[in-house]
Amino acid sequence: MSETKHEADVAFIKALAELLRDNDLTELEVMREYSDDDSLNVRVSRAAPAPVMAAAPTQVAIPAAAPAAAPAAAPVVADDPASHPGAVTSPMVGTVYMQAEPGAPSFISVGAQVSEGDTLLIVEAMKTMNHIHAPKSGTVKRILVDDGAAVEFGTPLVIVE
Repeated sequence: MSETKHEADVAFIKALAELLRDNDLTELEVMREYSDDDSLNVRVSRAAPAPVMAAAPTQVAIPAAAPAAAPAAAPVVADDPASHPGAVTSPMVGTVYMQAEPGAPSFISVGAQVSEGDTLLIVEAMKTMNHIHAPKSGTVKRILVDDGAAVEFGTPLVIVE
């Protein structure tokens, strides 16, 4: 395959991904024929976004005779795992697998020590198993996805500290 054709195919796939996103679609499949024996079959899909659960507002009783206080600090918002400095995010859209094959032990568990480069989990994309490696040595503090879950680009997977 020539480099020019490869670049054109990559641009075509990126355009399909933009079309998917811009039109809020979950799947798009296209066959592009170059000649009788040369074609490109592309299927672009994404997982439906998980429903967001809103917390009910809380009410705090303030005593009527309370003295004037200094301005309060901003309310604490639940930690966003994606902004955590030890977050390992998905480099692609795909399906997460916590072990090399069904029935095998998981690559990691909460509290496990990992070294830089160790496999944390696998993200399958287009029938390719992509090993996600630890970016640094540390302890697995949280596993943010379930085995078999669909993930999008940038989804936080694991927190390693």
